[in-house]
Amino acid sequence: MVASYKISQAARLLGVSDDTIRRAVDQGALPVTDASPAEIPGDALARRAVELAHVAQDPTDVLSSARNRFTGLVTRVVADEVMAQVDIQAGPHRVVSLMSAEAVRDLGLEVGSLAVAVVKATTVIVETPRP
Repeated sequence: MVASYKISQAARLLGVSDDTIRRAVDQGALPVTDASPAEIPGDALARRAVELAHVAQDPTDVLSSARNRFTGLVTRVVADEVMAQVDIQAGPHRVVSLMSAEAVRDLGLEVGSLAVAVVKATTVIVETPRP
């Protein structure tokens, strides 16, 4: 059985408003189930998420082997003389990077800066909600 999501849940998962989901349904870009109130099938929502990710603008013009790229705004920089912590809010995702204070200065990172967090890892933990 394919999971399905209420309009508000689908909106949160895609990082858009409820009205955006309703417009996508009205335009035929997202199907709905026969449930009342209407729900979005999980497989269709997943396809839409991939489509939106491909449309999203990445401010960099680079080729990379890393597929996990989170474009967002720097929300916090804590630095001492040697090391720094940089927080990036990329949609609903908070990404925290530890780097040298020199790198922060060289990149000109400050609160409000546009940045891309690139994650290249061999271990990814996957969790699902309990039924």
